[in-house]
Amino acid sequence: MSPEYVLIVIGMIDFSISLRDGRTIHYDHPVVMGIINVTPDSFFAGSRCLSDADAMGEEQAQALRQRVRQMVADGAEMIDVGACSTRPNYVPPTAQEEIRRLRWGLPIVRQEVQVPVSVDTYRAEVARVAVEELGADIVNDVYGGTRDAEMLTVVRQLCAPFILGADSADVETFFDRQLPQLEGVQVILDPDFGFSKDLQQNYATLRTLSQLIGRYPSMPMLVGVSRKRMVWQLLGIKADEALNGTTVLHTLALQAGAHILRVHDVREAVQAVRIVQALNQ
Repeated sequence: MSPEYVLIVIGMIDFSISLRDGRTIHYDHPVVMGIINVTPDSFFAGSRCLSDADAMGEEQAQALRQRVRQMVADGAEMIDVGACSTRPNYVPPTAQEEIRRLRWGLPIVRQEVQVPVSVDTYRAEVARVAVEELGADIVNDVYGGTRDAEMLTVVRQLCAPFILGADSADVETFFDRQLPQLEGVQVILDPDFGFSKDLQQNYATLRTLSQLIGRYPSMPMLVGVSRKRMVWQLLGIKADEALNGTTVLHTLALQAGAHILRVHDVREAVQAVRIVQALNQ
């Protein structure tokens, strides 16, 4: 595939997200999704909105409000809220603790924004509470329904869009195995950079991203590479030094045709989108 062909493809991005409240939101450009973590232990400290699991007072609530407002002001058109770290060697909280964190954080986010909000969880019980009680629009499972046998059933019942993470180095095989179980569900695909993949496998997946997008033309493709190990391990730096490398990967993903970028740093990702769009015009 020539570079010229890739650039023509990314100029044609056009997709919609249909939400449970009856709204259908149409996008004719790549979208930036901002990451909010109501956790004390997510791998990038800058994304955490809790210093410890019990710090849920007004000071923390105000900081969360400000962070969400800034993300939207910087150009985020989606927000992803997580209450359970999935960093390497993480120790997950109980489902009850994850729900407790979301009961605190999700209503604050919902009060501040009208953009679609996803909940980042691999537990069916948590997904149900987040969508039915707390106002989440989308379920984002980085393990693609493999950690909780009830997840795909619950997503079908909820009629909520589902971000299907490919927890495998063989992304196409994973998608082809899981997608038949999601008939009737609006699916957003996520190659899951960093999950069940070593450094070489991550870059091999990025290298073939345009072909992956072409294989599933009716489904938006989300790319989440923000400050991940594939950046800082390769460069011999730390996650808090990985913004420049992240922006390079975002640009490459956009050139391949990515529809959604899931990011910690919204302003910089939006700038990358605008530059690539200008190139295509």
